Formats: sequence, structure tokens, C-alpha cells
Amino acid sequence: MVTILLNRKTVTAKELADRFEVSTRTIYRDIEALSAAGVPVYTNKGNGGGIALLEDFTVNKTLLSQSESEGLLLAIKAMGATSLPEADAILDKLGSVFKNNKAHDWIEVGFEGWSSKADEQERFSRIRDAIISNTVISFDYVNANGDTSSRSAEPIKLIFNVNTWYVVAFCLKRNAQRLFRLTRIKNVKVTDQHFVEREIPEYDWQEAHEVSFVELRLRCDEKILGRLYDAFDGDCISRNDDGSYDLQVTIAEDEWFYGYILSLGSFAEVLEPEHVREMIKARAKGILDKY
Repeated sequence: MVTILLNRKTVTAKELADRFEVSTRTIYRDIEALSAAGVPVYTNKGNGGGIALLEDFTVNKTLLSQSESEGLLLAIKAMGATSLPEADAILDKLGSVFKNNKAHDWIEVGFEGWSSKADEQERFSRIRDAIISNTVISFDYVNANGDTSSRSAEPIKLIFNVNTWYVVAFCLKRNAQRLFRLTRIKNVKVTDQHFVEREIPEYDWQEAHEVSFVELRLRCDEKILGRLYDAFDGDCISRNDDGSYDLQVTIAEDEWFYGYILSLGSFAEVLEPEHVREMIKARAKGILDKY
């Protein structure tokens, strides 16, 4: 009940009764019990009234279990990896509340690649701030054909998928929701124009990219076994009597998929499906023709 009240300014007794499947009389008895326990809960009668907490009331550490507090600290640490300016201060305060002296050093989360440049992090931070403040951004965008266009968009969400960052945004030029790859966004500027969030459907990654999945069976040499363990669950990998290893996994058939297989070079062979074998042969021949 306290958690609900913390997330909403006012709740009616009937709403709480329906939520917990009890009578309103039980709800009022619970309110009395909370008040006696020191929780500053009060009721307002009349139109627009209801049950509420005093505005300055904050969550007490006893409301969260050990695992919940650890999960909260992990979430803040992950936000720190996206350069949330207040992350360290929040971790300090929560660490003291939960008596956790390792709030800073028990885990490190990094979303950017090892070779990321400072301007890439700055680009990420500007877009993140624009999402939080509902502010329109302007930028230049390079599409898959290498063509550059100027765009203005209402940023909605940052997505990390298939080893890279994307921005879901409502493109004002196309008057539709679009997905922009972060590495193709250049010259990001946060404008002074604010926007009201639109009611648009959740971005469907699979539908938008027409992703298809295949049952891949790949055989590789022991020399690159570590590469397989870096990218796939160990349960998908089995050892053969001759010392080679097989990978069997359901995986999205996209550019990352083909690029990954080709990166294994002559140390790996696609056994199934046949059309993937043919595609790898064609791409390998194309590479050979270049040289």
C-alpha cells in the first residue's frame, strides 16, 4: 500500500480495496495501523479526495528486501554507465541507507565499446537528456546508402540491440516513428522546442526489420572456441570426437550474423542450413575477387 501511495499523489479507498481484494473497512484499518507505525498517511474527504502520504515522506530501507535493494543499486550503477550526472551521489546516499559500503565498486557496467570516442559519448548524453526533458533534437543522418539528410525528431527511447545503440524517435520530416542508428547520427543539437509525448505504438523491432530466424549448425576448430563462448551460451556448444566443436543455436539472420560467421575465417564451417552455406560461399568469393 505504501509503495502505491509513493507512486501516486492520491488514491481512493475503493481503488485500494479493489487492488488488494478486501473491503474499504479493511483499508481504513490498515491506514490506522500505518499511521500508528509512524507512516504519515492521511485522508481527504469530498470530491477529489482520497488517501495520500505527506509530500516529504521518503521510502524507508525496511520497505525493501536485501535482494530488492541490491537490484536498485545495480539499476543506478547501470544508469551511471550512460553518464547520468547524479549517479555517484545517488549511490552514495543509497549505499548509506542500505548499509552497503560497496555501492561503487561491486560492479562496473559499460555500454560503449572499448574504442568509443569522446564525441560518441557526448552524442549519447545529449540525446538522453533530450528524451528526459521532452525536447526536439536536430541532426544529420547518414542512411545505409551513404546519403546524408538533415532531420528534426522527438526522441522517445534509446535501445541497445545487436551490439549497437539505436534511437527510437518521431521524425518530423517523415511525420512517422523511425529508428536511427546512433553511429550514423552526426552533429546532434538539442533545440529549445519542447514536445508533448505522442500516443504511438511500441516500437516492434522484429516487425520493423523483418527479422527472420534460422536454426544454425556450425562446426569450428578448437582454436576459436573462445569466440563461440564469448557470443553464445555454453549449452549450445558440444565437443566432437575428433576435437572439433559444434554450435547449434536459433539465431536472427541479419548482417551481424553473416559478419560474425565470416570473421571466423577458415576455422569454421556452416553445416546447416544450406542457404546460409551458399550465402557464405558467395560472400567469401566476393571477398576473394577483391584481392
